[in-house]
Amino acid sequence: MSPGESLDRLRLARTEGVGPLGFRALLDRHGGPAAALRALARDPDRRAAPADPGAVEREHDAVLAMGGAWLHLGVPPYPPLLAALHDPPPVLAALGDLSLLEARQVAIVGARNASAAGRRIAEDMAEALAEAGVVVVSGLARGIDAAAHAGALRRRRTVAALPGGLDVAYPPENRDLQDRIAAGGLLLAEAPLGTAPLARHFPRRNRIVAGLALGVVVVEAAHRSGTLITARLGAEAGREIYAVPGSPLDPRCRGSNDLLRGGAGFCETAADVLETLPATPHAAPLFRPAPPPTRAPGPARARTNPDESTASDILVLIGPTPVPVDEVLRRCHLSPPDARAALLELELDGLIEALPGNRVVRSGIQRDREAEGA
Repeated sequence: MSPGESLDRLRLARTEGVGPLGFRALLDRHGGPAAALRALARDPDRRAAPADPGAVEREHDAVLAMGGAWLHLGVPPYPPLLAALHDPPPVLAALGDLSLLEARQVAIVGARNASAAGRRIAEDMAEALAEAGVVVVSGLARGIDAAAHAGALRRRRTVAALPGGLDVAYPPENRDLQDRIAAGGLLLAEAPLGTAPLARHFPRRNRIVAGLALGVVVVEAAHRSGTLITARLGAEAGREIYAVPGSPLDPRCRGSNDLLRGGAGFCETAADVLETLPATPHAAPLFRPAPPPTRAPGPARARTNPDESTASDILVLIGPTPVPVDEVLRRCHLSPPDARAALLELELDGLIEALPGNRVVRSGIQRDREAEGA
């Protein structure tokens, strides 16, 4: 890929209102990033102009100056498993050994306030998996994540997906570990350089962890935790889900024990993973966490012709709180293909944003418009 196309792709990805789904749709519609940027610049109704080219070039060159590289969706060495997600990152900044992306990967994730026993399990399992040639991926959080990275790093076979920029250490106490992974493993970041991690960044980081791996191992997870988001995203992508059993008296194990009740693979050692790890993702998930309860749909609006539903009707169903796409499809009056096409148009227009976990939310741009008109 030429430097010019790499810059154009990064600029398109950094354009406000262009999410992962919109990025791919714009490339498909216009044939390339440069044409897509020109189309966005010509669109008088689009509030979000293409990202500043000077700022994008500075970020692009800064990553290269660090010794890093840019990974572009659909262009090797971008990981094929990650590209198989419905919303893969359009661009990733990478620092370290890119050859690790060619090996089988297993994610090990768990509680930040993990017990000493849980950390020991994660560390030993990660080292054993790495010794067997498997790359261990995690999110460089406190607790289980850090222990898994430390174990696999002894064999120089670990990948860390960061919630912020490639140059931001988070949490701060993991700075040394992050530096060692850059030297002996691989760091990946979707967010721009200098981005401090915020709450909304963590689900996006979690989908990268799940998307890279053939299997996700959960070691200690509370009943409601980000770890379970990673497991759910992995299950939705057809990845094998494993859980280490824990004491029913320890609240840090309630979520992981619930995964076992739901059909996750029983896992105590690396051998349990290696014996059942598939060569490719499942066409349909063998394990899927139970969905949260939803209210029964309300009465349908009277309509003389179902085809009268429009994108604006769908926009009414989407607010500032993220909602599953399936819920939108159930409540609108379009066929699923037509509804998904309308959702894509809304995203291209910058009115909604696609989120990990097949969810959508009203975009900040659209909320600003409504506030101005209030």
